[in-house]
Amino acid sequence: MAESVVIRAARAVLPTGEQPAAIVIGDGLIVDIVDIVDIVDIVDIHSGPAGLRVVDVPANRVLLPGLVDSHVHVNEPGRTEWEGFATATAAAAAGGVTTIVDMPLNSIPATVDVGALTTKRAAAAGQLEVDVAFWGGAVPGNASALQGLHESGVVGFKCFLLPSGVEEFPPLGRAELALAMETIAGFDGLLIAHAEDGAVIDAAPAPHGRHFADFLASRPPEAEVRAVELLLAEARRTGCRVHVVHLSSAASLPALRAAKADGVRVTAETCPHYLALRAEDVPDGATQFKCCPPIRDGANRELLWQALGDGTIDCIVSDHSPCTVADKRLDAGDFGEAWGGIASLQLGLSVMWTEAARRGVPLSALARWMADAPATLTGLRDRGTIAVGRRADFCVFDPDATFVVDPVALRHRNPITAYAGRTLRGVVEQTWLAGAPIVLGERRGQLVAAGEYAHGDGTPHG
Repeated sequence: MAESVVIRAARAVLPTGEQPAAIVIGDGLIVDIVDIVDIVDIVDIHSGPAGLRVVDVPANRVLLPGLVDSHVHVNEPGRTEWEGFATATAAAAAGGVTTIVDMPLNSIPATVDVGALTTKRAAAAGQLEVDVAFWGGAVPGNASALQGLHESGVVGFKCFLLPSGVEEFPPLGRAELALAMETIAGFDGLLIAHAEDGAVIDAAPAPHGRHFADFLASRPPEAEVRAVELLLAEARRTGCRVHVVHLSSAASLPALRAAKADGVRVTAETCPHYLALRAEDVPDGATQFKCCPPIRDGANRELLWQALGDGTIDCIVSDHSPCTVADKRLDAGDFGEAWGGIASLQLGLSVMWTEAARRGVPLSALARWMADAPATLTGLRDRGTIAVGRRADFCVFDPDATFVVDPVALRHRNPITAYAGRTLRGVVEQTWLAGAPIVLGERRGQLVAAGEYAHGDGTPHG
């Protein structure tokens, strides 16, 4: 029998809130949680032949569940010069993220059939510092492949309602969206959508030049509203579970609130860049801030925070969408030419705590939005919270320390991020995976699958 471990923390974020706790770990799982003063009693109960080791979380640090980031573009294979499994999972580990879910596009092949999923899993093998699950893709013509992907363990299906920016992943038209949702509803799967309306964007001014305001005008809020309304109408008709990814516009919130009140099976996410940044602060030519949908103004940002508080928005994920420095066109600073995407996987918790702390939002809320809710969304039911029977994945966090973001010091592949030079509050000091701290360069991460298609240890069937 392996050695048992007890982590003692004066501040541990449990489902009931922040409190002192002693967490007993065995075989990578949480086997007991007791009051911190009861450590003497649990030695006799849980000590095996190999003994029991006590680890004390340093004073004034907080023990959080390992974060689950369900929106990460790893880009391998095919565009590995943009990112890759080794660098993405290293960045995740440095940011307190113990599970990422890889998006089906920007890799070649896109994850739109079982063969492509097999290729992607093979590319990931032996490279992972944290656990990785996969989204499948819903594209024109692959409705017959969706159930096979579901049974192979993807957590759900991503679609676009307008061109994605890469030719391997075309958008669904209205009839194709209807067919995909009918098919996915048939096996009670999950469809997630990039919800912007192409017709609205086609009618808007084309993006060009160095002024962020001109780029912002090219992606008006109405594009999100129209697409969300279409998605909700099909969800009502088909009963399909749906999820809106990277919601940026508060104008979409009334429709989401009404649908939730009516019992429509819909959830939504937003991202740190929509909750921390403001359009009015983006400098001319600063294409590292380009993403789609775009960062909007400060008033919009505050409405997104309100929607998190009232449950209209369910979770916060990175939408880590990196590219090479050259693809950001920093030399010209033209928002029309630059690739859209913000690299932030390593920084999400610190960015969010910087904003949450000044609003009086507790770390327990961030844990719910950044760990428990994404785990629930993706069917990864063995992680996301510190509770008996769950995975012993943790983040040791210093909520009072500050640091200045240096892109060169980040572990994702290309040294560019919208947060360069910003002072952030909160430092991830240690990340634990399956009951042990992650050592830089150590590759203990596993491929995991959702729900009934996972083995007891979370690995996929087959």
